[in-house]
Amino acid sequence: MDRLSVIGAILAVVALLVGSVLKGAGLSALWSPAAFVIVICGTVAAILLQTPAATFKRAMKIARWVFRPPSQDRHALIARLVGWSTVARKQGLLGLEAEVQAQQDPFLRKGLQMVVDGVEPEAIRQMLEIDMHGQSSRDLAAAKVFEGMGIYSPTLGIIGAVLGLIAVMKNLADPSKLGHGIAAAFTATIYGIGAANLALLPMASKLKGLVHHQTEEREMIVEGLIAIAQGENPRNIEARLNGYVH
Repeated sequence: MDRLSVIGAILAVVALLVGSVLKGAGLSALWSPAAFVIVICGTVAAILLQTPAATFKRAMKIARWVFRPPSQDRHALIARLVGWSTVARKQGLLGLEAEVQAQQDPFLRKGLQMVVDGVEPEAIRQMLEIDMHGQSSRDLAAAKVFEGMGIYSPTLGIIGAVLGLIAVMKNLADPSKLGHGIAAAFTATIYGIGAANLALLPMASKLKGLVHHQTEEREMIVEGLIAIAQGENPRNIEARLNGYVH
């Protein structure tokens, strides 16, 4: 669990609710079914029109990364790669065959299998890099779904405000309805700007950072596996891979 993300989400809600109370608007001013339909449903509709189905499904799947990021201990991963290099130098590449099926990460398992099979190092690099860049591109596209929603929601908030003001203008003959009508109109703007700046855009930025982090880890795996396939000294492999540890 990412504690900073949890704290940030809680503070965002508290800031909005407490701010509304301190400004004298009250909590009831933040609830508007019409604004919800226009802004939230409209934002979802816009992003569905923009996004391929596979990308949208991937976006929904990785959304949990904001609070539960995919973590891998790089120090432990380096130790594992160095251990494999030691085994390979003593027993040969076939000595690693038992390790292949034990790997949870499909990328790591595929790479290790190619090493055991004696595939040429350059061929291993090419195939793994294709997989790495393909997965990175798909995940970045999924992260940009939330970025797109963060771009659309403020505009839809303005549309909601304009529609609310149109309703107010129709009731100019009844001054008792003007104040409530104007307040309700601007609730849509709060929904749009609040959703974008307190949730959607921060989520997109967080997810893109996590995708970049995963790509770095895969680059480290590729370098380690290539070094094992080439029979490099375990100490040299460890020194090289430590450069990926921040």
